[in-house]
Amino acid sequence: MTISQDVSAAALRAAPFKLDDAAVQWVEQTRASLSLDDQLRQLFNEASLGDDLEAARRLGAQRLGGVTRFVGADARAAWEATRVMLSQATVPLLISGDLEGGAIGMPCATPVPNQLGMAATDSESLTCQVAALVAAEGRALGFNWTFGPVVDINARHRSAIVATRSFGSDPDRILRLARAHQQAFQRAGLATTLKHWPGEGFDERDQHLLTTLNPLGLDEWETRFGRIYRSLIDQGALSVMSAHIAFPAWAAHCGATGVELYRPASVSRFINQDLLRGRLGFNGLIVSDATTMAGLGSWAARHQFLPEVIENGCDMILFSMDVEGDLQVLHRALADGRLSQQRVQDAVTRVLALKAALGLHRKTADERLPPLQDGRVSLPAHQQLGRQAAGQSVTLVKDVQGLLPISPARHRRVVLLIDRQRVGFANDENPAALRMATLLRERGFEVRDYDPAQPPTPASADLLMLVLAQESVYTQGNVWLDWRRITGSPSAAMRRQWHDLPCLLVSFGHPYYLFDAPRMPCVVNAYSGIESVQEAVVQRLLGEAPFTGGNPVDASCGLPDARY
Repeated sequence: MTISQDVSAAALRAAPFKLDDAAVQWVEQTRASLSLDDQLRQLFNEASLGDDLEAARRLGAQRLGGVTRFVGADARAAWEATRVMLSQATVPLLISGDLEGGAIGMPCATPVPNQLGMAATDSESLTCQVAALVAAEGRALGFNWTFGPVVDINARHRSAIVATRSFGSDPDRILRLARAHQQAFQRAGLATTLKHWPGEGFDERDQHLLTTLNPLGLDEWETRFGRIYRSLIDQGALSVMSAHIAFPAWAAHCGATGVELYRPASVSRFINQDLLRGRLGFNGLIVSDATTMAGLGSWAARHQFLPEVIENGCDMILFSMDVEGDLQVLHRALADGRLSQQRVQDAVTRVLALKAALGLHRKTADERLPPLQDGRVSLPAHQQLGRQAAGQSVTLVKDVQGLLPISPARHRRVVLLIDRQRVGFANDENPAALRMATLLRERGFEVRDYDPAQPPTPASADLLMLVLAQESVYTQGNVWLDWRRITGSPSAAMRRQWHDLPCLLVSFGHPYYLFDAPRMPCVVNAYSGIESVQEAVVQRLLGEAPFTGGNPVDASCGLPDARY
């Protein structure tokens, strides 16, 4: 059996795979040895939630092409669960993850700022160092594939899903920092993934809930997303994540009409084959975004769209609620002609080629997952670098009343108004978001929570501090400052106290709260609620360190009065 016509041996020797003769032979021989059912299994990348060993054994026994790990807080347990999966695999497993930083990453690893926090440092060198840190810790836990960098453009301030995951709103900065990020990861032996193809950020809605749109015309798309993707593909990106985002201008260019203009990229031949592979020349692996998301499910029923994911250009299916049932869907689609044998062969070839490009076919078990030293991955040098990045990210947006620095002498009685219901990435309770009270008390402040029955007055308080910790979040729709909910009543929601009482807003996440409070006199954006960022914020509020972060987005949301 020979390599398929579309994915030739020459294509495997070319960028980005760059396979030698031995690796091409391994791809060819391995694919020839697989039954049709096992070939289809190579097209699935399933989620592994947590570190339960029995669940790891069951998942490993399914003979899938890849597993996306969502590890827990115990590095040893995470390592052991991954080792169980790897030991079950006859064909080496791709172990992938969203290694993005902030609220999205590995709880047992060194906390580092998210991409928007790194953009606030505007440092290619620091971005490269932090990415190398994350890559090293990921490799220690068996990861060989990262779903990043995110190269979306933060163009809509209400977006809950782009928000803190992107490198900001400037395509030039996004490209510079994404290059540094990608270079560090791939130098460390992890494949990178450009996402979310064909580009998110100009539709403020969330593709977890519906199919979103890239509304740009072709010329504008080329100067923004096209330029970013072309450059990173030329740099050697090994994979691209095709998202549940429609691109009507390109679909119309290809002759689509009616509802087909709004077909998600993940099931669009025009966007994957004609644009990404044809016009941009991408030769690597295309993985779909999670097929359990409503951005795809709202387009068609699963038994309809699943074969189209592969037939229309993706090489790997991300996530399934029922792998065995999905396999039967693909078998039936092969039998009735909705899925071609050629596309299956091409997709399997690219999955195996990615594994060979990472050297998985010639690595021992210990090389794929090195023994874990001291039961941890976060080393002191890593933690120091994480604190450095955290400090450099903190941004003073404005201080029009000259409030800063604060001190126990002038602002001893602090009232904290904390939004505890919206934190992190999944709106889970995040204890780190509540550390501000402790950190301030350690500096000599008296701190109490906001009581809607007894709102602070100049007689009872010296400083009102509003603390928000909402990073990018999925399935919420939008992010905004909900005054009524956090203050407890309609009357309290309408009360603005900064004329009588010093007021400060600190956001450990979303950078756009000036849209809802344009005259807030003092605003600090810190982008992530990790503890090292909170410590850095307190240091800067007290004048113990300078603010060095710069705005990677328009924090004023285009409102001229928000500057004052």
